Amino acid sequence: MTETVLAAVRTAPATTELRQFVMPQLDADSALLKVEVAGICGTDVKLYKNPPTTRATQGPVIMGHENVGVIAEAGKRFKARHALQEGDRVFVEHYVACFTCEWCRIGEYRHCEATDWRTNDDARRFGYTSADNPGTLWGGFSEYMFLPWNAVLHKIPDTLTAEEAGLVMPLSNGIEWALLTAGVGYNDTVLIQGPGQQGLAQLVAAKQAGASQIIVSGTTRDRARFELARELGADDVVDVLTENPREKIMDLTGGRGVDHVLDCTSRAGTAPVLLGVDVLKRREGSLLIQGELAAFPDFPVKLITEKAITIRSARGHSFNACELAVAQLASHRYPLEKLATHRYGIDQVDHALRVLAGETDEDAIHVSMMPELVGRPGGRVR
Repeated sequence: MTETVLAAVRTAPATTELRQFVMPQLDADSALLKVEVAGICGTDVKLYKNPPTTRATQGPVIMGHENVGVIAEAGKRFKARHALQEGDRVFVEHYVACFTCEWCRIGEYRHCEATDWRTNDDARRFGYTSADNPGTLWGGFSEYMFLPWNAVLHKIPDTLTAEEAGLVMPLSNGIEWALLTAGVGYNDTVLIQGPGQQGLAQLVAAKQAGASQIIVSGTTRDRARFELARELGADDVVDVLTENPREKIMDLTGGRGVDHVLDCTSRAGTAPVLLGVDVLKRREGSLLIQGELAAFPDFPVKLITEKAITIRSARGHSFNACELAVAQLASHRYPLEKLATHRYGIDQVDHALRVLAGETDEDAIHVSMMPELVGRPGGRVR
């Protein structure tokens, strides 16, 4: 095996450079992943421009927290603990939990203090942790990634390509938020705001759960995404710039409104939340929000209580949601591979992040970073 590893490192806000690292030493409880695909999501865009300032995340950071690859080398106890062998393909969750606290004991390791970089200066999380920490290779924008004993892994079946498996995280978020958090179920009506990778993933989850009517809203620039939304099972789409969204949604639902609103607009201001509150049905609808709003003056508490609306937070995913996502992708029931629209080598991380941020003329839904493409042109594939 090679003695050095090439990785893309965030060295300052909106700044990346390629660096060579010494391959980390393994013990019986650790492993190395040969990275095949590292997906990019909106969180990467945000943290690239405004990196976190905790001690655990300062210094050179190898980003990339949606990681798929092959076990290249593993210690004896690591293989026994995870029931894996060299050559197995896995999806790696970004959480690195303690597995002893109260949250870990009930399976909610996403809330574990050991992986929460916001509150713990010594937290570990793939794609967030400084390369100055032991293990060095803590992100997927790299040829290899270090796996400690407490990495959370999901084995990928041979029926899925690495790039298809790279969609596990957005799809698991969709399943977690739409089904397990918001509670979308059979015969429900749903408004999904924002046809990005998270919104489209929630669309598939809601469709699979038996929702009777799914409406997807977006803007005029989302025309191609609207077409994909219809292909994935949306019943109707709404352009909020050219149509009166409230009137159309109420008309589509016969004046009743929807049972669930899933807000995936991310930093679009208060308008989507206010629209969601307005078009929810009269009693006990649910509103799922991602929490990007730092403040909300004149929040309509009275209307929310009058309509008995439940507000839920879209935050992370569970082990079960990831397993369901793997199974959904492996079923090939929906053309989910169409969400993976762009691919680049890790020498193009800066450009790829700007593409997903909408700073170029390209319209990317999900971007795959692939170490094997270093030195080769990247771009749209679908």
